[in-house]
Amino acid sequence: MSTIAAFYGGKSILITGATGFLGKVLMEKLFRTSPDLKVIYILVRPKAGQTLQQRVFQILDSKLFEKVKEVCPNVHEKIRAIYADLNQNDFAISKEDMQELLSCTNIIFHCAATVRFDDTLRHAVQLNVTATRQLLLMASQMPKLEAFIHISTAYSNCNLKHIDEVIYPCPVEPKKIIDSLEWLDDAIIDEITPKLIRDWPNIYTYTKALGEMVVQQESRNLNIAIIRPSIVGATWQEPFPGWVDNINGPNGIIIATGKGFLRAIKATPMAVADVIPVDTVVNLMLAVGWYTAVHRPKSTLVYHITSGNMNPCNWHKMGVQVLATFEKIPFERPFRRPNANFTSNSFTSQYWNAVSHRAPAIIYDCYLRLTGRKPRMTKLMNRLLRTVSMLEYFINRSWEWSTYNTEMLMSELSPEDQRG
Repeated sequence: MSTIAAFYGGKSILITGATGFLGKVLMEKLFRTSPDLKVIYILVRPKAGQTLQQRVFQILDSKLFEKVKEVCPNVHEKIRAIYADLNQNDFAISKEDMQELLSCTNIIFHCAATVRFDDTLRHAVQLNVTATRQLLLMASQMPKLEAFIHISTAYSNCNLKHIDEVIYPCPVEPKKIIDSLEWLDDAIIDEITPKLIRDWPNIYTYTKALGEMVVQQESRNLNIAIIRPSIVGATWQEPFPGWVDNINGPNGIIIATGKGFLRAIKATPMAVADVIPVDTVVNLMLAVGWYTAVHRPKSTLVYHITSGNMNPCNWHKMGVQVLATFEKIPFERPFRRPNANFTSNSFTSQYWNAVSHRAPAIIYDCYLRLTGRKPRMTKLMNRLLRTVSMLEYFINRSWEWSTYNTEMLMSELSPEDQRG
């Protein structure tokens, strides 16, 4: 048995963001490879009309957990859903649940975050910064805690060209921002947001950088590590290839291309498409959890998990492969035949948007009106183009990430774990 899988046996693990894409794949791998772990605590907010238990069953009903149910038939008994709301200052966790978390937790994987690029500063700071600070405060009161693993993003310092595995200081102290958001009204916050985020492209990357600073400042005597994945894509191998459950980032663009909605995009064809499979990220998370708990590094180590320096693939090459896949396996009832044109010229991009995107949408809506149906294509197209414009910063640039810590960790693993 692998050293890492054996390490997680008998452990009580707290996962924030367990209902998200990364959190689900992390849970699946833990149960499949360490079925004798004690319990996984997940912080869950009840959704309309669903109890916490119903949400757990909904997660386990996914195709993702089919193999887990064979290895660990009593998996639902090992998930302990705890009512929590990360928007509340104390997470609104009950006294009894909080007592259990504080006295039993061995490992924390902090995956919860808002990943919306156009979120409000108030909400993004609450989830990505304040909640992280609150969780660190809880962690400092856990006598059995062995490791705290914080999931950030490789783009938290995307205002730099070369990014090292270090925590970079932000121009404004996180505490000052948290304090000021308590008394400023929304109109003033909206006004000062551009001045605060400076050369960060959006609120998401900025607040993730602030979150890292909070980890550094509030770490106390905890064993902490930060993991920075680039664009997290579908599974590569585990538990089976190609599982994904969201349309974030490139997934939405790929679907829109396959459906024939999106045919041209403003992108630098030779810029690196730094997509990393989610199962690769999860493998590193488990390795970092083990290493941090067992070797107890003297300082907070940062681990980059990116594909550009090991196996670079540019956007043009990715576009060619995506189109080739749609030739073989086309989507049902596409709007048009899939096609992909890349341009780095703003004027050409505006031309394509008018001719290839907006005009066909308007014509199709006229057809829907004439046949007595509700027009919807223009609205859909505008939403799609707005999403694509938010991604333009990332599909027109390349970055260099150093990976010394990740390489060091790989060399520390047993041959069995290096394969896994």
